[in-house]
Amino acid sequence: MDKNLPINLQRRRFLGQAGALAGTLAFGAYGGLVAGCGLSAPLAGDAALGLPPQDVAALLADLEQRSFRFFWDTTDPATGLAPDRWPTPSFASVAAVGFALTAYPVGVARGWVTREQARQRVLATLRFFRHAPQGPEPAGNAGYKGFFYHFLDMKTGARFAQVELSTVDTALFVAGALFCASWFNGADAGETEIRTLADEIYARVDWRWAQVRAPALCLGWKPETGFLPEDYKGYNEAMLLYLLALGSPSLAVDATAWDAWTSTYDRAWGSDYGQEHLRYPVMFTHQFTQCWVDLRGVQDAYMRRRGIDYFENSRRATQAQRAYAIANPERWAGYGADVWGLTACDGPVDIERDFGGKRRRFISYAGRGMGGGLRNYDDGTVAPYGAGASLPFAPEIVAPTLAAMHQRHGAHIYGRYGFFAFNQSFTYTDVKLTHGRVVPGFGWVDTDYLGIEVGPLLAMLANHRGELVWKAMRGNEHLRRGLQRAGFRGGWLG
Repeated sequence: MDKNLPINLQRRRFLGQAGALAGTLAFGAYGGLVAGCGLSAPLAGDAALGLPPQDVAALLADLEQRSFRFFWDTTDPATGLAPDRWPTPSFASVAAVGFALTAYPVGVARGWVTREQARQRVLATLRFFRHAPQGPEPAGNAGYKGFFYHFLDMKTGARFAQVELSTVDTALFVAGALFCASWFNGADAGETEIRTLADEIYARVDWRWAQVRAPALCLGWKPETGFLPEDYKGYNEAMLLYLLALGSPSLAVDATAWDAWTSTYDRAWGSDYGQEHLRYPVMFTHQFTQCWVDLRGVQDAYMRRRGIDYFENSRRATQAQRAYAIANPERWAGYGADVWGLTACDGPVDIERDFGGKRRRFISYAGRGMGGGLRNYDDGTVAPYGAGASLPFAPEIVAPTLAAMHQRHGAHIYGRYGFFAFNQSFTYTDVKLTHGRVVPGFGWVDTDYLGIEVGPLLAMLANHRGELVWKAMRGNEHLRRGLQRAGFRGGWLG
């Protein structure tokens, strides 16, 4: 594995390929259902759906609904297990479950499902995870010490293969559960149970146990070999992990954990394409935490020193990536002011080919970015959700980008559940692809949707179109406590 990639992306890359290759049946880009996954009433075929109007507002509304339907259709209604990818048969992703839980209230608010329908789906999910077996044995359990394994068997919910117990993926799941606890605030028995289950799941996570090299939090653990050798330090998606660990009502870490987390920030601070900010080349790291946490106007000690907040930091990262696409130093096909989005996503295959007069390395699943202190993994692949999940940060550039990509390439890259990743530079037909297909005259297009791609896009669409997730989470006592223990103040936090 390439040590320049974030370690969790290395694992996802390997396992994403393993899962794709394990499928015995290759489904088309728009057809087919995952056998045995308990899918409920999928949308009509794509021919019936057609392409939405070119009006930007109409496109965003359509994209939000398609993103919601991904989770409603592909998640097992009996267990809440959400597939890592669809339609290629795959294991479940505990992070995707967190995004699925976040999706259900959005569906209610928009009138796509009833409150009762969503309540039952959330209850089924939280009941399943609350009572799923936990233990140190290498097989047969969903997790240990309150944490959950990165990937789970889609039918049983037990550990998939020999994946790690993932601290950050557990945090993404817990965030979805806490959002449901805040949003389902009714007095009836079902909504009361949602709040009880979410609090029980959260309270039993032993965050202190994961401080094997205290005060930092470890990436994960395996029954066979123990704790992984890496800790989360520095600016990335694990900010959410630290906030939830600090906010725990029972097994919280202390404030020195946040100090350890921010201790390496200065290494990432710098300027890219005219934007001075905490840099990380892969866009999802600027987005994931803020799917649930409204960081406008609230600052920790580091951001107070820098004179900005994390929301502004993500706005600058978004602007920098667009500027990078305009400059297009690698001369990839199609890049420009309204075609960009470099983040974690599928790619065609791990291979080298000649393009634009020099040897290029193309990759399959990986974290893609423009550099910013880490090795550049730009291979010409654009993931529209990488731009779309920045919609609240910079709507003036993101919304037109989504509209332009849809208008120009929608016939190839817009399907049942929204946008696919694509690469107009990869036109080679003499190689067996790991993911997707090559469209003659256009280039490579993915044929899978991934839960951790559709999920952040949906959450940020909901936040842009009414702050739906942020409003509920601002009232969550656990999140507020975690922010305050990390030293945040100002804005809505007071």
